[in-house]
Amino acid sequence: MAQLFNLHPANPQPRMLKQAAELLRNGGIIAAPTDSSYAAVAQLDDKSAASGLRALRGLDDRHHLTVLCRDLTEIAHFAKVDNRQYRLLKTATPGAYTFILEATKEIPRRVSHPSRRTIGIRVPNHPVMLALLEAAQTPLLSTTLIPKDETDALNDAEEIDARFGSVLAAILDSGACPRTPTTVIDLVEDPPLVVRVGGGDLASIGLA
Repeated sequence: MAQLFNLHPANPQPRMLKQAAELLRNGGIIAAPTDSSYAAVAQLDDKSAASGLRALRGLDDRHHLTVLCRDLTEIAHFAKVDNRQYRLLKTATPGAYTFILEATKEIPRRVSHPSRRTIGIRVPNHPVMLALLEAAQTPLLSTTLIPKDETDALNDAEEIDARFGSVLAAILDSGACPRTPTTVIDLVEDPPLVVRVGGGDLASIGLA
């Protein structure tokens, strides 16, 4: 049974975030809000995290999991970023964008795409998720909370609990998310390839 934390959407309570971060450190998977939708997150360095997130979603190892970072500095630690990519990332973060980048050696092979050695990476623009990242003091591995064989992300804490409560350590409830997927941009390609148009505005980062 998942623990339920009711968090203020703009000023989340530090005590609850500290408890949630401890659950992550102990190997738990947590449902938490982002600026796109609710996501399932786990410790990046937990050996079972990638398999646990993929099992929760019913995904194979070719589906990109996403590394959530606190800022651009952390992105550069986990992904190879050249000057062209850096300028675009600086404009787009934080925000509802996911970038496909070449993974550095800091990313475990079990996490990256098996043939391309790439990783999805982003800086979310949501107070609760940013505060959780700060409390955890480490980037988190994530996947959008979409049930297997469905297309829409879950957006209600009670429904998340009913569907996934048996495998989640906790649910951070701060109300509904926009429920719009992130805009996905493959920065390994030159020029950048827009894989999916979502919440992140292309015109504001010069890709319209």
